[in-house]
Amino acid sequence: MPVTSELRDGVRIVTMDAPPVNALTVQGWFDLAATLDFASTDPHTRVVVLRAEGRGFNAGVDIKEMQSTTGFDALLGANKGCYAAFKAVYECSVPVIAAVNGFCLGGGVGLVGNADIVVASDDAFFGVPEVNQGALGAATHMARLVPQHLMRTLYFTARTIKAAGLVQFGSVLSVHPREELLDAALEVAAEIAGKNTKVIRAAKEALNGIDPIDVNKSYRWEQGFTFELNLMGVSDELRDDFAGTDKGARK
Repeated sequence: MPVTSELRDGVRIVTMDAPPVNALTVQGWFDLAATLDFASTDPHTRVVVLRAEGRGFNAGVDIKEMQSTTGFDALLGANKGCYAAFKAVYECSVPVIAAVNGFCLGGGVGLVGNADIVVASDDAFFGVPEVNQGALGAATHMARLVPQHLMRTLYFTARTIKAAGLVQFGSVLSVHPREELLDAALEVAAEIAGKNTKVIRAAKEALNGIDPIDVNKSYRWEQGFTFELNLMGVSDELRDDFAGTDKGARK
């Protein structure tokens, strides 16, 4: 299973495990959204820790699945799945702590940018390489991690930034050796789980209500340009180069 869930003393640990790089398939994104939606409605869940097994936290969508699928079904599915998963993180009725190990790219940034608290391993780094694959997205969420001009630099260049560099902005709470990452996340989670859950749930709703950016509409706006680039044929060419698939196989 690419997404699993475990409840420990009011802390629901949601784990992504989709080797080799945690690039989720269309179904994987919807499974993640469903798991988080369940956590949101479960009265026994007081806080969520979102983490991953393997080399890195999340490498975004499975481009090979997209390029080996006829027509635009996989593209549409990936866009809807990412939207659902990002939304599920943001609108989860309890706080979501992202525990980020290794690489966090594209869709991974979408998840982390919508989380409430971020802790990371000392080898973690973040990036939005969408322009390299002819797509747009997750600038909405990267803008929640870094200042505006840095976000634009990272977006236009597809550069990455280390987790340690985000501590200065307060978007990453703390950085730890990888073997200590889960314990660090659980320590923060236990502190929140020990509070009155009705108050914490009200606080989450209140904080979302005063957010200056509507992340759902903002991300949807970005996705519209991805569809335009696909209709122009630009995205397929770039994704084929990345995935090493046969051009025109999806015609």
